[in-house]
Amino acid sequence: MSQDTLRKAVVLVSGGMDSAVTIALAREQGYQVHALSVAYGQRHNSELAASDRVSKMLGAVEHKTVSIDLRSIGGSALTADIDVPLDDGAHDGDGHIPVTYVPARNTIMLSIALGWAEVLGSSDIWCGVNAVDYSGYPDCRPAFVNAFEALANVATKAGVEGAGICIHAPLMRMSKADIAREGQRLGVDFSVTVSCYKADDEGRACGHCDACRLRAQGFHEAGLADPTRYV
Repeated sequence: MSQDTLRKAVVLVSGGMDSAVTIALAREQGYQVHALSVAYGQRHNSELAASDRVSKMLGAVEHKTVSIDLRSIGGSALTADIDVPLDDGAHDGDGHIPVTYVPARNTIMLSIALGWAEVLGSSDIWCGVNAVDYSGYPDCRPAFVNAFEALANVATKAGVEGAGICIHAPLMRMSKADIAREGQRLGVDFSVTVSCYKADDEGRACGHCDACRLRAQGFHEAGLADPTRYV
């Protein structure tokens, strides 16, 4: 099947392992992937470079990066001069929302994806949010995805006059180990991805932030070698 005859999908890409597997799943299900990343003022640009590598590696027809300055409002260890917690067990299930939560980030990213989907004539938006092995962010839960999909279908021309908008979150119920195994099945090269909150300019991980610990735990539980490049 040629790219011209495939259904179009906008896929949010962060450069990490979850979004890489999300692209691979969208491609497997017959979508022409239009990859979207957001430069929002995060601590480092290596994840944006990884997003471009991942998008090309997994066959996206294009990769667009949109810039928005969330650093101007701050409020997060990823967008302000606040230390990233290290080795603190932020994902231990105690219900608190860690300081690495970026206010409204996924709402903003999905809104940009929604606008691009309308322009492309796409009814499908894919994102790699997860509510199993995650840091407790409120905008990674099923309730958020369902609410945004409902919003999309009353707030857009595509929702009112077209085929409607569907938000796909295929990793929502998967553990990090499940995601690692699924990536292996799909042929994802995780060594080119960057998940670390404190990655250096070369994309090497710190090994101590919450994102690094979840990722390492996933590979360990999956029985797979960890291809992450550490400082």
